[in-house]
Amino acid sequence: MNRNVISIVLGGGRGTRLFPLTYSRSKPAVPIAGKYRLVDIPISNCLNSGLNKILVLTQFNSASLNSHIKNSYHFDIFSKGFVDILAAEQNVENDSWYQGTADAVRQSMKHLEKYDYDYILILSGDQLYQMDFREMLNFHIEKGGDVTIATIPVNAKDATGFGILSSDDEGNITSFVEKPTHDLLDGLKSEVSEENKHAGKEYLASMGIYIFTKSILKKMFDEGAGDDFGKDIIPNSIGKYTTLSYQYEGYWTDIGTIESFYEANLDLCQDFPQFNLFSSSPIFTRARMLPPSKVNGSYVSKAVFGDGCIIMADKIENSVIGNRTRIDKGSTIVNAYVMGADFYQDTTEIVMNDRNGQPNMGIGKYCYIEKAILDKNCYIGDNVRIIGGKHLKDGDYGTHSVQDGIIVVKKGAVIKPGTHIG
Repeated sequence: MNRNVISIVLGGGRGTRLFPLTYSRSKPAVPIAGKYRLVDIPISNCLNSGLNKILVLTQFNSASLNSHIKNSYHFDIFSKGFVDILAAEQNVENDSWYQGTADAVRQSMKHLEKYDYDYILILSGDQLYQMDFREMLNFHIEKGGDVTIATIPVNAKDATGFGILSSDDEGNITSFVEKPTHDLLDGLKSEVSEENKHAGKEYLASMGIYIFTKSILKKMFDEGAGDDFGKDIIPNSIGKYTTLSYQYEGYWTDIGTIESFYEANLDLCQDFPQFNLFSSSPIFTRARMLPPSKVNGSYVSKAVFGDGCIIMADKIENSVIGNRTRIDKGSTIVNAYVMGADFYQDTTEIVMNDRNGQPNMGIGKYCYIEKAILDKNCYIGDNVRIIGGKHLKDGDYGTHSVQDGIIVVKKGAVIKPGTHIG
């Protein structure tokens, strides 16, 4: 059964709400948990579900994502598995770029003709969750579905930010409303588990995960059903095709904003994080030949470290520290995500910078960093203070930006010694 499924991961649009992390990379290429990229999550879910025919559709700021896919996912010739890039292209039939999620898949259909498949699994490249797609696929087949949408119960407060659908006892979707207002919610309650009902989660939100029967999706495209799955395809399929809701009970979050990205990363530092990095289902990523991390004289509590770090800080608490991060003595890092670096700075260069009072890559001496995200390859000088908080005004400030009280230091930014931000 699995060999008849092809998985398509949508590479995302401009990712404006995650700016400046998406200034030079697409959303799925944004580093997460100190050593992964967001795109590793849906790909790993596929591989752990036995689905190894995967296409990633890319368009905007795709160089970093393309490089990561190329360097990460290799299969032996006997497995017939692959993770391939399908880049947006202009051709004789179509001279425009992707106009939406459905249009991206529609324009890519001609490239799927060489594959043997009966079902198409559509996934977002910017979500954090662990899911066995085989269960959803079995549900789709057993119920005779044309379209199956993965849904998750949410409360009334969160419901207004999602596409909300209602379903009958059989799981058939009867209505779909994109980001409904509070006055529309009363008529959108669905049958959920007693636990969710008790928690006030009586609304089913679309997770942006779809299974289509191949012939049905082709038919929808031939009929010109629209450019977007959430706005066009799904609403149009209700009542016309067998459209099912598959309820998912585990942890799932949409990494749509700086705040959600920040909270999702810091949650990984808790004793029992909602997203379990230490499960029997691994997250696959690029294998970097890095040394183990070295910690010298630091107080560390609730911290996650990537590989190849050199840590001499006084204190690191409730923080994620990415690959190749260097933190000098006397510094304190609290409630922060430090993404690390793409390379090690030359030792001679470090000595010269120290002599000249210039910042080195990483975090210098006697710094204090709290409620912040430091993108890759930052140069933070000595005695720098970066302290986020709700009192700060949202905006772009050259070397950094502020969103929801979180300071985001841009990739490659140089922060001079003694600078105070926040």
